[in-house]
Parts: sequence; structure tokens; C-alpha cells
Amino acid sequence: MTIYQERNESALTVTLEGRLDTSTAPALEKTLKGSLDGVNELTLDFAGLEYISSAGLRVLLSAQKIMNRQGSMKLKNVSEIIMEILEVTGFSEILTVE
Repeated sequence: MTIYQERNESALTVTLEGRLDTSTAPALEKTLKGSLDGVNELTLDFAGLEYISSAGLRVLLSAQKIMNRQGSMKLKNVSEIIMEILEVTGFSEILTVE
């Protein structure tokens, strides 16, 4: 998985490409934990994301909890396959998907 970050003042956009699974989730978790200080708007761009596992969902939930305290988080460019996973797991109810 490839992770790209773009920060604009207090807004951070993280673009993911590839698979977010057990082997790549720790890298995203580390990236987010090191980047969220002072961020009040987090956007995760899933245009290039092919797959997400339960480990990836756990990282999203952790990021959402942080952002609930300091701002907002949204997912954009979510594919049908990823959206289906979010719906089946109930994550579509707790995450903002555009």
C-alpha cells in the first residue's frame, strides 16, 4: 500500500493506494498518529484503495475516535467493493462517506 499526505493548514488529506490489510494497517496507523496533531479536518481518499480488512477498519475507527475530539473525518472516492464492506460491518453508520 502507498500512503500520500497533503496538509493545508489544519486540513489533512491522506490518499491510499493498494490494499489496507493486516500487513499494511500498522503503517497507516503510524502515519496518522504522527500527523493528526493540530488537524481538525481529516479526509481519507480511497480512490486507489482496492481492499480493506478488519485490521484496516480498526485503524479507521481509531482515527475516527481521535477526530471526534478535535474535528471531523470523512472518506471520499469509496469504491463499491469497499462501500459494501463498510455497510456489512456497520461502519457506514459511524463514518462519514462522501
